[in-house]
Amino acid sequence: MTTTYNCTSEDQRALGLEHAQRAISEKKCVVFPTDTVYGIAADAFSPQAVTMLLASKGRGRTMPPPVLIPRINALDGLATDVSADARKLAEAFWPGGLTLILHAQPSLDWDLGETQGTVALRMPADEVAQELLTLTGPLAVSSANRTGQPPAQTAAEARAQLAESVEVYLEGGFRPVEGTDAVPSTIVDATGRSCAWCATAQCPWSNSGSTFRASWAWARFRWLSPRKNPKKSRRRPNRQLTIQQPKGQPQKSRPLKKLPTSRPRRFGRLTGEPGTPGHPRPGRGRHAAQG
Repeated sequence: MTTTYNCTSEDQRALGLEHAQRAISEKKCVVFPTDTVYGIAADAFSPQAVTMLLASKGRGRTMPPPVLIPRINALDGLATDVSADARKLAEAFWPGGLTLILHAQPSLDWDLGETQGTVALRMPADEVAQELLTLTGPLAVSSANRTGQPPAQTAAEARAQLAESVEVYLEGGFRPVEGTDAVPSTIVDATGRSCAWCATAQCPWSNSGSTFRASWAWARFRWLSPRKNPKKSRRRPNRQLTIQQPKGQPQKSRPLKKLPTSRPRRFGRLTGEPGTPGHPRPGRGRHAAQG
């Protein structure tokens, strides 16, 4: 039987968390608020529960759900080969709206779908979500909506779409802030040698929301495009990495240090400067080869 609890009341909140913990242990789904939108959750280590979550959303195994964790030290227990850059991002923006795609621990007995050996991890900045995760441990979580429908910003909106497929609905008010649109988290692929933001169309992971909002300056990871005017300075401006926060909350920024100040030279000393003998490109003006 589906039950809704008003988590703005302390008594209802305690009862709701207890019921949600019991439902997770019974391999059932629950809906709860996060710092972005409402999420539908199931036991990440139960293939049966994950299958029920995907079926509730009308989604297949090709779009596996991310995993929410209660503490940052759970990172090394669930992922392996975590790069220094990924660890710095987690330390800077967790808890918060950042999802990191990492290599999953091969020893873990779970089946989230067709993950290709990876796992998407996030630590939400929401009290109700944190309390539930502390009770249950890591949970497979996706946005609380049917595939193709807008993400739910209240438990009532989630129930209108998911109905009886969910055992417990924890109502915690409007998310992220009443009167604003849903703010899904930013997804970063940290499985390579350097981090890169991952668009929904390019990334199979479903997050709490069908899209993400990002304001990234990736000067540390990618070269700037060639300049049209070579006479202009090639020095790079100071760059910052910014996660968009819900309206009314301060933005989080972290400067990207040790940026390269210039492009590497395309031609070394052995080939000379443009216009000199043996150089593959003709010179101009006084550097032009004398004929």
